[in-house]
This record gives sequence, C-alpha cells and structure tokens, in this order.
Amino acid sequence: MFKNRKYYREFLEAGEGISTNILADRLLRLETAEVITKSQDPEHGKRYIYSLTGKGVALLPIMVNMIVWAAKYDEETGMPKEFIKKLLRNPAEFEAEMLASLKNG
Repeated sequence: MFKNRKYYREFLEAGEGISTNILADRLLRLETAEVITKSQDPEHGKRYIYSLTGKGVALLPIMVNMIVWAAKYDEETGMPKEFIKKLLRNPAEFEAEMLASLKNG
C-alpha cells in the first residue's frame, strides 16, 4: 500500500525476513478475502501482479492510524522518518494523497 510493491519477489525481499511458504499463504488469504487481486503480468507471463481491490484500499485509514501509533510507541518502526513526518504534519492531506495514488494506480 505504501511502498508500491506488486510482485511476489518484491514482497519476499522487503526486509521482513518472511519465509516463502508464509508469504504465499498470506497472499492467498488476502486474495481469498478479496483484499488483493492477482493477475498475470502481461510483460512477463510467469510473473503475477498483486493489486489492492477497493476493499483493500478501504483499509487505508486503519493503516495510517497504525503508522501513527507505531511512530509514537515504537522507536524502531520500519517506516522512513520523512514519511512519518509528512504523515504527522497533516494526516488528512496525507491520506487524501495516498488514496488518490492508490486509485490511480
């Protein structure tokens, strides 16, 4: 949602240290719950693109609030400091920008 990842490998190499079987299971669960969709990459037929659905985009306010909470209580949060500063400066504007970005693609 915030880091524009869309391929399995990008999620796998994101730095969380998630194992392949756990990642595959989580993506499948999100797809089954209709939070994301999985479509074949038109440029690379063996790869899939994962995208948020409308239901997934609707999680934005919750995710923003979780980031605000983490910024306040977790000094080692994985979000970049500039990202958090921008969010905290004007949460409503930040959320509107993110929502527009997610809807456009």
